[in-house]
Amino acid sequence: MPPEAPSYATARLDDDDYPAYTMGRAAEMIGATPGFLRAIGEARLITPLRSEGGHRRYSRYQLRIAARARDLVDAGTPIEAACRIVILEDQLEEALRLNEELRGRPAPSGGPAER
Repeated sequence: MPPEAPSYATARLDDDDYPAYTMGRAAEMIGATPGFLRAIGEARLITPLRSEGGHRRYSRYQLRIAARARDLVDAGTPIEAACRIVILEDQLEEALRLNEELRGRPAPSGGPAER
């Protein structure tokens, strides 16, 4: 019997960009507070999607970024600097990926932006 195609709802659960988590659940998952999530949103590190009711919703990808920033803040880095570091890490990872692509080699995996 051939495997069934995943339903639309199941496919969304596998989507790293699907905003599935509320602010409270997202904060709990990364060991932070809702205030921390608001602060990194104000610093434009991540921009959560808004539900129809106006509530912030976060994706797994955004939670990985937020967790990276939280680790830096926990180590004593000011939040604005932590956000800038994470942004620069992502830009570097993307530049390295493009460079490797242009050279015809696969980019190394396991970097800061595993996406």
